[in-house]
Amino acid sequence: MPLNPSAMTEATRLTREGKLAEATDLLRSVLGGTAPPPPAPPPPAPPRPAAAGRPAPRILDVDPETGEVAAPPSSRLRGLLDGLAAKLPGGLPGAGRSTPPEPLPPGARFLSLSHGGAAGTRGYRLYVPARPAAAPALLVMLHGCTQSPEDFAAGTRMNALAEQHGFLVAYPGQTQAANAQKCWNWFNAADQNRDSGEPALIAGIARDVLRDYGADPKRVFVAGLSAGGAAAAILGQRYPDLFSGVGVHSGLACGAARDMPGAFAAMRQGAAGQPGRPVPTIVFHADRDSTVHPRNAAQVAAQAAAPGLRATTTQGQVPGGHAFTRTVHADAAGRVLQEQWLVHGGGHAWAGGSNAGSYTDAKGPDASAEMVRFFLAL
Repeated sequence: MPLNPSAMTEATRLTREGKLAEATDLLRSVLGGTAPPPPAPPPPAPPRPAAAGRPAPRILDVDPETGEVAAPPSSRLRGLLDGLAAKLPGGLPGAGRSTPPEPLPPGARFLSLSHGGAAGTRGYRLYVPARPAAAPALLVMLHGCTQSPEDFAAGTRMNALAEQHGFLVAYPGQTQAANAQKCWNWFNAADQNRDSGEPALIAGIARDVLRDYGADPKRVFVAGLSAGGAAAAILGQRYPDLFSGVGVHSGLACGAARDMPGAFAAMRQGAAGQPGRPVPTIVFHADRDSTVHPRNAAQVAAQAAAPGLRATTTQGQVPGGHAFTRTVHADAAGRVLQEQWLVHGGGHAWAGGSNAGSYTDAKGPDASAEMVRFFLAL
């Protein structure tokens, strides 16, 4: 069988349907070699006790690291999927890592919760700082392919910023049942609409936190990396009443693709996406990103732009790190409603991130700190 994106699509479909043996056979025919059939799934995890003073998670058999509600594919099958993804045009963000938990400040909590609704179920982690602000802001962080909520939290260091500023951070976890590489399915037409698919799941997580933890409904933000950045762009367009601002790092515009072949084309050369509506947006992208073409950054910004903004461009340099170009778009009153950061010399990685997580570039600039500054000033 020739190596093409349709093989990955079919293998992913079989995996999502629980047909692991069929998926293994397909990938074996593509990659060559042999693979044993996947083992029987393990029993569901036992119920976890509820955090003191908070509601119990609504689904008790969700793995808090991956968000899985069913047994994941065998390690052999996952290896075949990773191998296929590495050979596809443009590649996919790879090799997430198992991240050991960081010590929590006294009084802080990093909870394992889950959301269930008509669109399905997803697990998520919620960081509650030791001293949250009154009616704290909420930031929803969407990881990239192969990453986990813990990995993304460690790499972005967003929890430390939450401690500093007193906001909450929710990290939804994509599942291997939904996507073999744990990518958010931003390229699926069914996952680009309001109140259905993955947008409904992520919006549901945000609403759960608003209901259960007293977050400010006027200060809810969403940001993500790569596939997570593309999903954040979709949420900004589909839920402007819920999300007050959007951060897109190395991502793509809402509607940039409607299927897997379209996704690879958009990743290679950019795609304008669907007509958009104004939403405050901060965009980070590196000019040497070989996974998602930098042209996509301008298309994300154009889709979310408000009319009549005045642009100001400055150049900067991180000491010992990357140079960057920052373009700020402000309204007549001087309120900044959009920012674009182009990192010179960087690749497909979270700018200014920690080596404790995957897909980070410590040479900066600090995307996490700049996004938090942008959001809290809105």
